[in-house]
Amino acid sequence: MYDILIIGLGCAGYTSAIYSARYKLKTFIVGQEEGGMGNEAAEVGNWPGEIDIKGPVLMEKFKKHALSFGDLVTMKNGLVKDIEKIEGGFRLHLDGGETAEGKAVIFATGSVKRHLGVKGEKEFAGKGVSYCATCDAFFFRNKTVAVVGGGDSAVEGAVILAQVAKKVYLIHRRKEFRAEPFWSDKIRAKPNVELVMERTLKEIRGDAKVTNLLLNEPHAGSDTIEVDGVFVEVGSDPAVSLPVRLGCALDERGFLNVGEDQQTNIAGVFGAGDLTGNSNHFAQFTTAAGEATVAANGAFNYLQG
Repeated sequence: MYDILIIGLGCAGYTSAIYSARYKLKTFIVGQEEGGMGNEAAEVGNWPGEIDIKGPVLMEKFKKHALSFGDLVTMKNGLVKDIEKIEGGFRLHLDGGETAEGKAVIFATGSVKRHLGVKGEKEFAGKGVSYCATCDAFFFRNKTVAVVGGGDSAVEGAVILAQVAKKVYLIHRRKEFRAEPFWSDKIRAKPNVELVMERTLKEIRGDAKVTNLLLNEPHAGSDTIEVDGVFVEVGSDPAVSLPVRLGCALDERGFLNVGEDQQTNIAGVFGAGDLTGNSNHFAQFTTAAGEATVAANGAFNYLQG
């Protein structure tokens, strides 16, 4: 039996593993995707000590650090299908039938991308509808695309796409962006980006792939925008399905409810990163790492009795 089970291979997961290993705790860390949503950050300019670094590069550094403790840290790529309370701890059930047992658990599952729920979105998923500009920008080189959203991920995504696409429409339902001024200033300086403000997307249309978008109101004389693809960047929801199965409580916004030591209402179960509301719902690399540090310390104290 491991001392600590960590679910999530992103910033919070790797940081938890680093600190649990420093406490000499036998650690098992598992997740579907190495780097998690950190891989989607094309430019990271707010990680202390790194003025400008690519998200995947930063996550690779986290991974290398976490695995530098030898036998103390065991990493597994896989989906955690279920978790249960057992005598003396917890058991994870992985895809493929494998299991792992530990005395304490840290959930670092992050968040999942939110969908618009408009007509055509599901039908054209993978056929012009994307949820990751960093991942898929290359496929739209010299094409016309749209980005829907007004937060950091949307505006950053539009900046990324503007580097390869012929034309980028940025559709936002409000007058102003919610993104950091850093990203807002960047997007306004891109000559091939057209801002479509105070508009919402009603329908995604096409044949074999996306060909045009229907807006709720006309923009530049038409309620239709001709595009080759659309990137949906309207925020994320906390990935809390696994902790809920254990009976972990959520806050009023649906995030994992944790205390000062990042422990949930279930003894021995902790949370860190984007799935909690403990950092004023401010999803950043720095807040995820901070919460993960505290969670590992909390788990160590819990195991000490």
